Amino acid sequence: MRTTLTLDPDVAEQLQQEVRRTGKGLKAVVNEALRQGLAMQRKPSSPSRFRVRPHAFGIRPGIDPDRLNQLLGELEAVNAQRKMTP
Repeated sequence: MRTTLTLDPDVAEQLQQEVRRTGKGLKAVVNEALRQGLAMQRKPSSPSRFRVRPHAFGIRPGIDPDRLNQLLGELEAVNAQRKMTP
């Protein structure tokens, strides 16, 4: 089918860049872009299901993993105090 299209300047520039990049003709690039764009409209965009895979860290009961830095600081303070006490 032969037709005439008026393209926006930015679209025309993108097409010309794709022609230069791929070495294909303008007709092939336009047809490919239209096929991809039209196919995307037909497919509903549903994100893939996100799964969380838990990991057993082996942390003892009563230790909050979110406060490990605080625990480390307290242990360092106790260790420093022991070194300073005769």
